[in-house]
Amino acid sequence: MRIRVTVAAVSGALALSAFAMPAAHAAGGPSFGADATKLFSAAHSTSGKTAYTAYTAATAADDAPYAMDVTFSNLKIAKAVKVGTSAHVATSVTYTLTHGADVDITAADFFSGAFIYKGSYDNPANFLIGDDPAKCTVASATTASCKANIDIYPGDGDLFNSDAGLWHAGALAIAYNGQDPASSGFDITKVGFADQGALGSTQVQRLSRLTVNAAPEPVKKGKTITVTGKLSRANWEDNEYHGYAGQSVKLQFRKKGTSTYTNVKGIKTSSTGTLKTTTKATVDGYYRFSFAGTSTTPAVNATGDYVDVK
Repeated sequence: MRIRVTVAAVSGALALSAFAMPAAHAAGGPSFGADATKLFSAAHSTSGKTAYTAYTAATAADDAPYAMDVTFSNLKIAKAVKVGTSAHVATSVTYTLTHGADVDITAADFFSGAFIYKGSYDNPANFLIGDDPAKCTVASATTASCKANIDIYPGDGDLFNSDAGLWHAGALAIAYNGQDPASSGFDITKVGFADQGALGSTQVQRLSRLTVNAAPEPVKKGKTITVTGKLSRANWEDNEYHGYAGQSVKLQFRKKGTSTYTNVKGIKTSSTGTLKTTTKATVDGYYRFSFAGTSTTPAVNATGDYVDVK
């Protein structure tokens, strides 16, 4: 779920006036991500800090949630998250939540969650969080083991193409302490909040596709085989796959009856991502193209195309 955090010089009550919580939260509804981010924004805007500057007791303002005694550590996230053009992608995050004795993490209105952000913590280009709060299991009197998802919806505009590459991960926690943001008596100063960035990193990548066709089939031994194909990757702005230009790709061959591909030659994709090369027919086997990947696009192998050599 993508949330653009807008920080303005407004009171916490006004910044949170759009909340429709706690019933949705209690039911595990999709409002967690939006609500958590609104509170995140309110906490930082009222403290006079830019969004994503870690919220602490020193930065808390009078008209803001108080800074909870909560920290996060041991965060683990996949090395890469591969995102296509339309399908929802959920990537798992685990972390340890450590809290003071005055924080009741078992309360019905205590929530935690993980997020990832593109760019700097103080001025991120994008921010993604899960639809639902993390599931935290008490490990000791002051620690809990938490597991959360980051939910990504490329078909709904969660990502721009420029978002591909390195992202950083963080976590947050909220204690509403019986406060209902939808109520006229809502008191933001009684809501606890904590957040922490730079706990880990991942590569958010544009999903790749690679095709191959070897012809003619069958072919006489010693004759020329022409191998064509195309390397494409997801475009998050028009939700289509487009050719990936100027990329190094290897033509590989696997002899019939074996399991290992060997490199035949290297070529580069055209301006439209297409591939075309030739090789001599020797024995029966499978030809494929193989792309090693980049920081923005994952590695991919085409499905081998069998050629019968007469």
